[in-house]
Amino acid sequence: MKLIAITTPFFRAGEAAEICRRIDSGWFRVHIRKPGSSPDELVTLLQSIPRRYYPALSLHDHFALAEEFSIGGIHLNGRNPLCPQGWRGIVSRSCHSIEELSQSAELDYLFLSPVYDSISKPGYTGRFSPEELSGSNINLSNVFALGGVTRQRLPELIRAGFGGAAMLSEAWKNYSEMLQFITNTDRGLEEVLRGGCRWVQLRMKDASDREFTETAQRLIPLCRQYNATVIFDDRVELVSSLGADGVHLGKKDMPVPMARKILGPAKIIGATANTIEDVMAAFESGADYIGIGPYRFTTTKKGLAPILGLEGYQRIMSPCRNLGMTLPVVAIGGIQIPDLPLLKATGVDGVAVSGLILNATNPETTTKEILEIWKN
Repeated sequence: MKLIAITTPFFRAGEAAEICRRIDSGWFRVHIRKPGSSPDELVTLLQSIPRRYYPALSLHDHFALAEEFSIGGIHLNGRNPLCPQGWRGIVSRSCHSIEELSQSAELDYLFLSPVYDSISKPGYTGRFSPEELSGSNINLSNVFALGGVTRQRLPELIRAGFGGAAMLSEAWKNYSEMLQFITNTDRGLEEVLRGGCRWVQLRMKDASDREFTETAQRLIPLCRQYNATVIFDDRVELVSSLGADGVHLGKKDMPVPMARKILGPAKIIGATANTIEDVMAAFESGADYIGIGPYRFTTTKKGLAPILGLEGYQRIMSPCRNLGMTLPVVAIGGIQIPDLPLLKATGVDGVAVSGLILNATNPETTTKEILEIWKN
């Protein structure tokens, strides 16, 4: 399924780099939608994007700039309903009814919205049931579903016949949580989820595919009840078939670009790092988040990289941010409760823990305690 990212209406620091990253990660196009912006503001953004990315961009405003900068496409809307004379690039349009779809069939592709309740527009409720559309005779092969679309809903949209999906809020979401729980079992998981954890990584390095699959088939439905993200450690080949949200790759696992080629842009890919060079390599290769570690020695992982300690995180985080590394960073490896304020002060976005929760007398209470300390 093809994915389109729509920019936020306001300009953001680091936005040009994020646009390039989406295209590098396999997104079909990026739509630059900045209602109320001036031509000069839009020019500033375009000039921050290398020209090789221009064919994969579409403008929603100031169509004259599309010709001037050799932008690949334009998107018609209520503000700009007509193509510029002589335009030969890609043309798309937003539609809000089935009738509009049929009237605009000659365009390159169309948006149909809102399919679900909008995430970015409160009160903008879904009007098109994927179930009803899948049972109709409407050709949706060049139609992108828009409105409330999340990665978890993509399989439903594929079944309905949509050729793609367009996302706004979800497209620019930082794919990590302040607490990531790494486990090799589904036992005790519900207590952790009740405690507020919304990110679970299933890590079973020495298990067979059959053992891993059996555990995942118990774990994933439970996580879905709590709207929690499910990541597999390694096991790239099982992510899509079992319905996980993505994969975490260690330094000795499959390279990020290869995993991206297999999984496509819709799946989350995390990468492990131990040095500044590791972090920047993961960033440039298209990872969605980075796990830096180990913080200290841990018995839950074999073949540990050099221990970082607090000074290691301090040494890595500031230079990486100064070099333009914008991805979320999660600290990992032997982390205990007293470490949390110290790690947060280094600039990491969250922590990944295993033994701290698995060995707890009350996993639910411990999970709540971790989240409370990190938030405050």
